Amino acid sequence: MKKILLFLSTFTFLISCGVRVPYTNDLRDEFSLDSEEKMRNVQFLISQTIVLDQELSDTQNTTENGTLIASSNSKIETVVIPAGTKCIFESFGTKGEIFVRFETGDQKTLIFSSKTEGNRNKRYYFEADWSAQGGPKIKYGGNIFKVSLIRGSARSAYIEVVKKNLQKSRRKERVVKGLKV
Repeated sequence: MKKILLFLSTFTFLISCGVRVPYTNDLRDEFSLDSEEKMRNVQFLISQTIVLDQELSDTQNTTENGTLIASSNSKIETVVIPAGTKCIFESFGTKGEIFVRFETGDQKTLIFSSKTEGNRNKRYYFEADWSAQGGPKIKYGGNIFKVSLIRGSARSAYIEVVKKNLQKSRRKERVVKGLKV
């Protein structure tokens, strides 16, 4: 009896858990997520780790009195967005892309777009300028960041949602005793 009770409680727990699935146009149509208001109620997640690096250099060649100085200062800012990090919908783009926000701040959004037109079941992948000279780059927080391809899997990162299947059914059972003549 204890084993059956344990099995039933474990089964009920597993059924109630959600499953992470890629956000696609089919999913959008299934849940009627066609307005920005409805999209703001959906919790999105990132599938892969994204690492953004920005190097700021400051080189000074002369001083006020004309002395030549050979010095350079550099500061590196790195933004790491680990896999599974939650994000929220910000807005739609002009070509159907989705802007999401992982943190507060001006222009701190990332773009995700569907790669193939026509196929409705395609994922929304992380969008960057993959052909930029010196490596892929994006604009984040008003600054240009280089997308690190060594640390993280930015090229294959896409947005996901948690989907639960709830199935309610009522069952009525009774035992018939039969009729006697």
